[in-house]
Amino acid sequence: MKYVIAIIQPDRLDEVLDRLSAKEIHLVTVTNVVGRGRQKGIAEVYRSHTEAGSLLKKIKLEIAVNDSFLEATIDAILSGARTGNVGDGKIFVLDLPQCIRIRTGESGSEAIG
Repeated sequence: MKYVIAIIQPDRLDEVLDRLSAKEIHLVTVTNVVGRGRQKGIAEVYRSHTEAGSLLKKIKLEIAVNDSFLEATIDAILSGARTGNVGDGKIFVLDLPQCIRIRTGESGSEAIG
């Protein structure tokens, strides 16, 4: 089992979700987050004074998948989120040692779906 975390641009969310759904990946948690990477924020002009921006709005996707769905998940995120511009985001893949469905008590790959 793997836990996939993706940080993407907010305007790419619908496209990524559509691509995930097309690959039968429906269990996704979405969170609005702020952060910065190589972009280092965006400078804003307020009353003729330039103020350095520090944090940018991003979307964080969290997806638990069985190993057989990992490549499809990564491909869907890459194809839906990539614009070719700085700030497209990152994908992190972590091992998921345990998963338990609260309603039924199922554990492991059965709990993911």
